Amino acid sequence: MPEIISTDICIIGAGPVGLFAVFEAGLLKLRCHVVDALPQPGGQLTEIYPKKPIYDIPGYPEVLAGDLVSNLMKQIEPFHPTFTLGERVARFAKLDDGSFQLYTTDGTEIQCKAVAIAGGLGSFEPRKPAVESLERFEGGRGVHYMVRDPEHFRDKKIVIAGGGDSALDWTNFLANIAAEVTLVHRGTTFRGAADSAEKVKTLADAGKIRLVLSSNVTHLHGEDMLQQVTITGNDGEAVTVPLDAFVPLFGLTPKLGPIGEWGLELENDAVKVNTLDYSTSLPGVFAIGDINTYPGKLKLILCGFHEAALMCQGAFKYIYPDKKYTLKYTTVNGVPTM
Repeated sequence: MPEIISTDICIIGAGPVGLFAVFEAGLLKLRCHVVDALPQPGGQLTEIYPKKPIYDIPGYPEVLAGDLVSNLMKQIEPFHPTFTLGERVARFAKLDDGSFQLYTTDGTEIQCKAVAIAGGLGSFEPRKPAVESLERFEGGRGVHYMVRDPEHFRDKKIVIAGGGDSALDWTNFLANIAAEVTLVHRGTTFRGAADSAEKVKTLADAGKIRLVLSSNVTHLHGEDMLQQVTITGNDGEAVTVPLDAFVPLFGLTPKLGPIGEWGLELENDAVKVNTLDYSTSLPGVFAIGDINTYPGKLKLILCGFHEAALMCQGAFKYIYPDKKYTLKYTTVNGVPTM
């Protein structure tokens, strides 16, 4: 028989923001059940780039994505959250008493008093550049849309394409691992963090990487495996370079999925929220992290943590409208207390 789960808050999404919401809810003595389509907690950090360094988490000058997930899981252990992994929330209903009933793709039923959507933007697919023969070299033949394990590129010649944070961060990181790193960007300025861009330029000036601006990778060459790429400048001048791996990092294309059919107010495929408590247009349903939108929105893990804290306060008031909670900052023997 399908499992029936009863909890205070059902958190949809086991990424870093969803996991931190478990901690904030635990401080309020609210029980959480977390649902995620992936087979393990961590969201994109675990599935896409567990070895990627992250630089904007307070107290950590640098932390690997996988380590951050491990720390978050350890942080929420005292509150004993439960998980349904490898399943998507397929059906959603608000009941007459204000509570909610959710069903997953495998028939798991979740009964909860509030819902927190922390699912990023649903499922993601890499944005692929318009390069002929690109798909021919996918599947381990030389084209990689993400860096799952940096050691795979040790002592290899790699070409990275992109101008955002991922391209900059991986260029900086792999410069100490790969034999050669070339970063190709179609513009002259980067979209990523200024500090990361400055580090890339410093490496280029020192001859530790090759930086090719105002250019695109236009052709891939090889038989069974990728062997060369042609880089063409905006002026039409082209050069062909040998390589072991081509890593185009142009971000991910999100798919909102069933959440878009729940009757929530949307804007540009994101859920509109009230920044007072990150509540949606449907009372009792909250949205935190990359899934939401509001004036001044920044898609940063740091901001998602802030949203999770305020969301839990709002969820507490929704679940217990007549109960007053006084926020305290106290720990005893390392265990959070009220």
